[in-house]
Amino acid sequence: MKLTRHNGRSGRHGTYNPRHNDRRFDVENSEHIDAGRARQNVYWDCYRGFTLHAFRENPEQPDFSFEEIERMYYTEHYGGHVLAQNARNEKTRHTERNRTVEDLLKNKKTCPEETLYQIGTVEGSVPPEVLFTVVREFQEEFERRFGSHVHILDWALHLDEATPHIHERHVFDCGNRYGELCPQQEKALEELGIPLPHPEKPKGRHNNRKQTFDVVCRTLLFEIAKRHGLQLEQEPSYGGREYLEKQDYILIKQKEQLTAQEQKLEELTLKIGDVETLIDEVSDAAYDKAVEVVADTVRQETHKEDIRLIEETKKWVLSPERKAPKKERDYAAARLDGVIKKIKNAMQNALANIQKILMQPETKQAGKAQIKEKARETMKDRLARAKADADRKNRERWEREGRTAPAKKHNVEL
Repeated sequence: MKLTRHNGRSGRHGTYNPRHNDRRFDVENSEHIDAGRARQNVYWDCYRGFTLHAFRENPEQPDFSFEEIERMYYTEHYGGHVLAQNARNEKTRHTERNRTVEDLLKNKKTCPEETLYQIGTVEGSVPPEVLFTVVREFQEEFERRFGSHVHILDWALHLDEATPHIHERHVFDCGNRYGELCPQQEKALEELGIPLPHPEKPKGRHNNRKQTFDVVCRTLLFEIAKRHGLQLEQEPSYGGREYLEKQDYILIKQKEQLTAQEQKLEELTLKIGDVETLIDEVSDAAYDKAVEVVADTVRQETHKEDIRLIEETKKWVLSPERKAPKKERDYAAARLDGVIKKIKNAMQNALANIQKILMQPETKQAGKAQIKEKARETMKDRLARAKADADRKNRERWEREGRTAPAKKHNVEL
């Protein structure tokens, strides 16, 4: 199973907005979010601690979004720095450099960093409570080791998407040369004693303390997951792929699925093309096989959706959440089983009738004739293309040799 820890601050639409994390938008319009399960999400922020969806609906409780929480934190901790720096700008007559707390939140160098935690994929993942336990233990150790200069502002456990995952946002800070607390990542990590990956080389984009810090965090998270008995890939997924905004990730996955479907279609087309060259010799067997495949497909597809819906209804009826007496629910389930049996019998009868009709001599003969005619047309087209290609190559060879092309021969009739 894969352990995922992705970091990021901004995408093509600017710095990441925490509204996605605490679901401060209409989830009904998001295809990748199950609105019915959105109420199961768990939220945490540095001022109120844990909150659930029901907390927002309680008029007696003050409700703050993650966006407001982060603005309050920045104002409380970095507002003094903003005012002091603006005063220095006034003094040096560079008021164009003045900034606000909101500017700090929107600047990709001073805004919170966002981390995505996930164990597993859509094909298989750990239960939400396991993910929650592992990440919470990691955050406690994170706070113990780095809490003097790295502060977790908020996080959300999402249970309303295909795979349980956690979005967490934090900020790096330390004092500047004036003694003012302000967001600055590399300086904060330096004060924490985090070394450069290559101390003998100059500091830069590919040699900075954040790289070392991320490796330390990844190793710590991996060790905690192992303590909980998780069998993970030796190289957990981290940093190898550029962090993507959620919607961008969904679009890429859809594109990958479409590409896979197109490849399958292309493979099928090639197989059909190979078979067509032999159809004239095996038309009888091809027709029999076609009847078998078509009839079987009809059998499978005719009522598959009907059966699926009935099975879901049966599952709903038998669910412990239903208030009807168990005897009545069992009776209803038995009746639904009877309906499924009748549908399957109808499918078998339809299969027999289809096969009988398609295998009648006159129907079979007409079908074979169409197969042969189609095969002839295909073979003619291929021969014509091959002949045209050969003629072109011959003309080019003759021109290079200074020869005259021989007289054309008549086409061979199939």
